[in-house]
Amino acid sequence: MDGATFSVPRRAYKNGIELSIIGFGGIVICGLSQNEANRRVAQAYDRGVNYFDCAPSYFDGEAEIILGEALRPHRNDVFLAEKTMRRDANGAREELELTLQRFATDHVDLYQFHAVGSMRDVDAILAPGGAAETFFAAKKEGKVRHLGLSAHHPGAAIRLMDALELDSVLFPVNANAWENGGFGPHILAKAKSKGMARLALKALAFGEWPKDLEQSERKYPKCWYQPIDDREMARLALRYTLNQEITAAIPPGDERIFDLAMELASAP
Repeated sequence: MDGATFSVPRRAYKNGIELSIIGFGGIVICGLSQNEANRRVAQAYDRGVNYFDCAPSYFDGEAEIILGEALRPHRNDVFLAEKTMRRDANGAREELELTLQRFATDHVDLYQFHAVGSMRDVDAILAPGGAAETFFAAKKEGKVRHLGLSAHHPGAAIRLMDALELDSVLFPVNANAWENGGFGPHILAKAKSKGMARLALKALAFGEWPKDLEQSERKYPKCWYQPIDDREMARLALRYTLNQEITAAIPPGDERIFDLAMELASAP
């Protein structure tokens, strides 16, 4: 498709920053050659994508290493969101410094407590010597511009949002989860009340993979859950997510699903 007719819109994040409504997840380029990853990142950038999300835990660092190299020509013009699953200050600092090294940058634009999934996670983050200490110290040092979390447990997410001054939350915004499971709307409401930006996960999630299906047998082995690949269903699912009060959505980590989301998001 002609890049001139394929531009992804942007929405407000915070502090005058606008992000593309589709984010580029680092898992998308895992398993690709560096040249192919470079091409895909450059193509996404040319089509308006300025929001890139990654984590050191993605494929044992492969995502950061490959995306870090691919983003070098564009680093000053994009919003780099990173995460850590380390709940202690020393571990979070170690991962942050490794991330900065891999991206050849002096800062990340958003640093997030990754996959907050229990009250125990929150206890550890907030405890003396917990990861929160590194987050706020790194912000003072200029190594981090914004702070946030990715939420996988509503109670834990709300508790952490109440305890700390955070800029955004990354959480599932999915028709099935919202309408049938009730997971999400209260996180959105809490984030709004705190003046936090909202970023979406799982917009194109269909459901869990069958438990008897090995990863190698999955059509999309890089995806942790079964994505929606039917074009019309994907269009409706993405529309549902983007019709909520969010800034952007990150599609599942497969290049084919990412391409589909890009096409749908940029359609008139």
